[in-house]
Amino acid sequence: MNSNLSYQKGTFIINNLKFRNNRITNRITNVRFNSGSPKPQKYNSRGEREYTDEEAEQILKTMKSIWKDQTVSQNEKIIELFNKYEMGGLISPTASKIVSAILRDPEATVPGEKVENVQKFHQALMHYHMHKQMEYNNEEDPVFNPKKEDKKSKIQEEEDEDIKKGKKFGFKLEMENDKDAKDSKPFEFRSRQSKDKKVQFLEMELRLDTILLWLVAGGLITYTLLSEDFDKEITFQEFETSLLSKGYVDRLVVINNETVQVILNDFGKNQPIHDPRVEYYFTIGSMDTFEEKLKKSQEAYGIPEEKRIPVMYIRSTNVWKSLWGILPTVLLFGFIFWSTRKLLSNSGGIGGGLFGNKKTFKKFNADENVKITFNDVAGCNEAKEEIMEFVNFLKHPQKYERLGAKIPRGAILNGPPGTGKTLLAKATAGEAGVPFYSVSGSEFVEMFVGVGASRVRDLFKTARENAPSIVFVDEIDAIGKSRGKGKGMGGNDERENTLNQLLVEMDGFKSDDHVVVFAGTNRIDVLDPALLRPGRFDRKIYIGNPELDGRKDIFGVHLKQIKLDSECNIEDLKGRLATLTPGFSGADIANVCNEAALIAARKNDEYVKLTHFEQAIERVIGGIERKTKLLSPEEKKVVAYHEAGHAICGWYLEFADPLLKVSIVPRGQGALGYAQYLPPDIYLYTTNKLLDRMTMTLGGRVSEELHFESVTSGAADDFEKVTSMAQRMVLACGLSPKIGLISYDMDRGNDYTKPFSDKTASVIDEEIHRIVSECYNRCRKLLTEKSGEVEKVAERLLKKEVITREDMIELLGKRPFPNRNDAFDKYLASKLEEPESKVEKKDDEKKDDDKKDDEKKD
Repeated sequence: MNSNLSYQKGTFIINNLKFRNNRITNRITNVRFNSGSPKPQKYNSRGEREYTDEEAEQILKTMKSIWKDQTVSQNEKIIELFNKYEMGGLISPTASKIVSAILRDPEATVPGEKVENVQKFHQALMHYHMHKQMEYNNEEDPVFNPKKEDKKSKIQEEEDEDIKKGKKFGFKLEMENDKDAKDSKPFEFRSRQSKDKKVQFLEMELRLDTILLWLVAGGLITYTLLSEDFDKEITFQEFETSLLSKGYVDRLVVINNETVQVILNDFGKNQPIHDPRVEYYFTIGSMDTFEEKLKKSQEAYGIPEEKRIPVMYIRSTNVWKSLWGILPTVLLFGFIFWSTRKLLSNSGGIGGGLFGNKKTFKKFNADENVKITFNDVAGCNEAKEEIMEFVNFLKHPQKYERLGAKIPRGAILNGPPGTGKTLLAKATAGEAGVPFYSVSGSEFVEMFVGVGASRVRDLFKTARENAPSIVFVDEIDAIGKSRGKGKGMGGNDERENTLNQLLVEMDGFKSDDHVVVFAGTNRIDVLDPALLRPGRFDRKIYIGNPELDGRKDIFGVHLKQIKLDSECNIEDLKGRLATLTPGFSGADIANVCNEAALIAARKNDEYVKLTHFEQAIERVIGGIERKTKLLSPEEKKVVAYHEAGHAICGWYLEFADPLLKVSIVPRGQGALGYAQYLPPDIYLYTTNKLLDRMTMTLGGRVSEELHFESVTSGAADDFEKVTSMAQRMVLACGLSPKIGLISYDMDRGNDYTKPFSDKTASVIDEEIHRIVSECYNRCRKLLTEKSGEVEKVAERLLKKEVITREDMIELLGKRPFPNRNDAFDKYLASKLEEPESKVEKKDDEKKDDDKKDDEKKD
């Protein structure tokens, strides 16, 4: 047998066994072709080929034989078959018929075989039509007629030359390059013919790492199988009675002073009860004890001295078992070595390494990615002005630098959740024509030491390279908390390292870097003082809940997306909705608009109306209406009188907020009823207003006491509010004559000591009880005087379940005090009176018409 061995790089070729990779990239166009084979037997009305059941079964049988035979050229056979039967596309009647035949195939008994055959058929059909498309475009087909590379053509020429010379067997070793190694498959079989088509080649392709893996796995499996354990452990008593007493023992071998191996003599091995391959052994605890017991046993069985069992002492180590024992350790260190190399090789980017992508921060482009501008942000005009100054500085730095001004290093956007801090930062990216990098503070926190600091370095390095630029760190409190706190309970050193690196990077800015850092948080009180000092975050921009005008502007932004009636007055609608939503944030207002649209869609209305917005506001405030939560008549009556007590107190107390609506419909998790008031946007509370508000809050419990024999637990939330207000009056606001003008801050962090003496604590308790008791007595007196009005309101509630301000005016007359909420007078009070005025006007017109008719009759 002739052989040829050449070494080029690293794929094995055994004559017609060749190890090589062929990566195929397919492209399928939308053009479908049918070949021009002999005339079909059957067409449908659209001129498409249709198969009979016999034809479909014959095609399936032929395809299965092609798939099973690895020695034939499958691609060419598939082309012949599909050309012969004019196979259509994936959705043609012919393809559907073949799929049906596959699913009905009685020979497919292996689970999943039918699904696998369908997949093979679809793949073959896709390649077939791709081939026809390539043929039509005169293009090289990478599947059926792949383009040969020069390297492969040279190899094939060498093989054909060997065949001409009469060589029947060859062995070649070839190493593929790195690019081929990445694209190659671990294992692949295929067939090929020589140029003259006289010799059939069977090619097998293997990657070198796959071969090594197989060798290692095969060695381990072989060792496991061949190292079958024929040792049998016995006790000393079994050794004594079954072997020693019968004369089967030739000698004993003590291994490592722990195990005694029993070597049988020929007489013992030939016993039918003993397998000659089995070796007996037993363990010992002490050499002295073993030797003493062995001596006594031999004396007991009368074995003479010259025939005593010899004992050998050796020390032995099983190499394979030792290697098997340290294998887990080797694998562990191998994994650590691999992961470390991977981590170091990818450490050039933020978040790179073993488990992360190269970058976790996102770069926004003002022209492509960000479509939000300052026109889409409303309710925070002062914040926009400050942010706009940063943007102008980055756009036109020479305007400021010529006067000696330096760009501020950064600004912290602080405020309650939902006020638009992140939205404002995104709008900055839309306004500024500079790169904008956005990252969350939590993305710097990782389980690996040093990763957070590395990410900070990479972020600021990228920002400097692309200056002028803006960096926005959302939720910076995730890494910027004060250092040194909580050390006794386990501090987070990795977080502190990340913070230290952030401080260093912000200190490293130069005046001409033109990099601005924005940060967003709603916990500015927990941030490290070093982070807030001038030179790092020079400005602190507070974004609070919007006031009336701000809420109108925010509603104006969100109402653009809502389909309203063409006759609707947008300005009036914005003002009314802004008045109905005191204390709402921008996120709450967006939620109200979305809920209103959902309610309108749920009711199949053509437009979103004011009633839909009012229902949405109620849902945001009180939660979803619990229609399935049915109250008993007694509970419903208690809730009605409870809410009536609140309503009467709010109606007859001068400094109480205007009442809008009272309901006894259960909402949310625990609210069985609620009264909706409209507090004005005020920042200073007088003592009278606080006392009136506490009195109104106690109205529910007092009403229950006056109208029922026993009270319920429904006022628990009211008591919590009253207690909180009384504590603030005494401890913080200086509204207690006995305590005086002293503020005791109860929020002291981890300091649980009281900032006052026990005597002062007693005085504080007395003052809180005094204020609550005065409000209670005042409420009880008012509701006793207005018991008839309470009855009217409660009965109306039991009848209608929801009453509005119009019902209160009808039952009680107009409120005896002027409203102190200008927005209420402008947008609501006049609207509520409009229906009455319209009714009166219609009545007057009707009377005039009747009078004219009477005059005509006369």
